[in-house]
Amino acid sequence: MQHSSGRSAVTTPGAREPIGILLVDDQRTVLRGLELLVESARPVMRVVGTASTAAEALHVCVGMRTDVALVDLDLGMTHGNDLIPELLRLGARRVLVLTGLGDVQAHLEAIIAGAQGVVHKEAAPEMLLKAIAKVHAGELWLDRVATYQLVGMLRRRVAISRVLRTDRRVSNLTRREREIIVAVCSHAGSPAKAIAAMLDITEHTLRNHLTSIYEKLGVATRLELFEFAQRNAIASNTE
Repeated sequence: MQHSSGRSAVTTPGAREPIGILLVDDQRTVLRGLELLVESARPVMRVVGTASTAAEALHVCVGMRTDVALVDLDLGMTHGNDLIPELLRLGARRVLVLTGLGDVQAHLEAIIAGAQGVVHKEAAPEMLLKAIAKVHAGELWLDRVATYQLVGMLRRRVAISRVLRTDRRVSNLTRREREIIVAVCSHAGSPAKAIAAMLDITEHTLRNHLTSIYEKLGVATRLELFEFAQRNAIASNTE
């Protein structure tokens, strides 16, 4: 873990503060390369800290002003998507996912978890800096290929939802299971522990309920549950 020790950018009265970047990647060489790249963009942006694990990232985020957290999806034992809502909860203003994965499903899950965009590690340096600036400005950043694939995916889902009526599997759900689905879908970016607390149950009990729900509905992930609930109007109705 490292807090930035470089000299702060010199600003004149009325000038904008540099965009504070938190870098999170489990590969030290990649982390160092990103740090050099961001620091080359002073005074527009600067590195406020680096981390190679989720725990280090959360520690740095508590003590530093983080405008954009650049987070690798593959952090070894921790998936970047699990870290995203925690960083936002601790005050990170934006999260931009950095990934070498071409898995569009993972990209969509990152957006649902709260990320403002996804950029590939193979992207040109100037493109990465542009993505950081755009995300900081509040824009959604996805490269052309990912955008095309995501739009196609969403169109297919809309088409399916138009022709499908309420799935008969919904009738197998108990009222409590419907309540849990509503909570999970309403707080899609929240960790299981936080959702369990909202429902006044333990995380273990929540996971048991979700296992039963997944089996009844034939889904395997929270994203699939979210899609099923939206398609069958469960997320807004517990009757």
